[in-house]
Amino acid sequence: MTRRFEGDTLLIATHNAGKLEEMAALLEPFGVKVVGAAEMDLPEPDETETTFVGNARIKAHSAAKATGLPALSDDSGIEIDALDNAPGVYTADWAETGNGRDFVMAMEKTHRLLEEANAPHPRTARFCCTLVLAWPDGHDEVFEGVMPGQVVWPMRGDMGHGYDPIFVPDGHDVTFAEMDRWEKNKISHRARATAKFIDANFG
Repeated sequence: MTRRFEGDTLLIATHNAGKLEEMAALLEPFGVKVVGAAEMDLPEPDETETTFVGNARIKAHSAAKATGLPALSDDSGIEIDALDNAPGVYTADWAETGNGRDFVMAMEKTHRLLEEANAPHPRTARFCCTLVLAWPDGHDEVFEGVMPGQVVWPMRGDMGHGYDPIFVPDGHDVTFAEMDRWEKNKISHRARATAKFIDANFG
């Protein structure tokens, strides 16, 4: 049975200030107060699953049980066809240095692997986002968004984050990192998943 969010406060299970700001702006018209995991002093749980939905569930249920609030989490990443859908759920892991994340290093690794594989052009890929809305009683609802496109080289633009400088979304000739942030937020994988969440809960 599908369940709708009916409270006035929603916990966004992220320590990422940018994601929190994005969600707060999207939910503001519906009178929903948004709080983040850092504000609630929540630890970041280990993401031990091998799927986006699995890791999103870990984060959402952990936050909901710890606070007694409905919690919304996301897990997202880029899948590249010529690399057998890698890095996928390991998108952020490819940037780990042991002393923070270096996405330039991760993008260089991506390009190197594509060259070694002699991958043909266009090098098709997609950004994926899975949102999970979880309640303290263990129930959850899942919303998925995908933005297809292609990986390009060299890196272009400085307005995005993560792998944005090497991803050109379908229907566009600029990378995510060359787009205005709010323009990108209207068409991204996260925007598509969030639109499904909003439609299901406030539509």
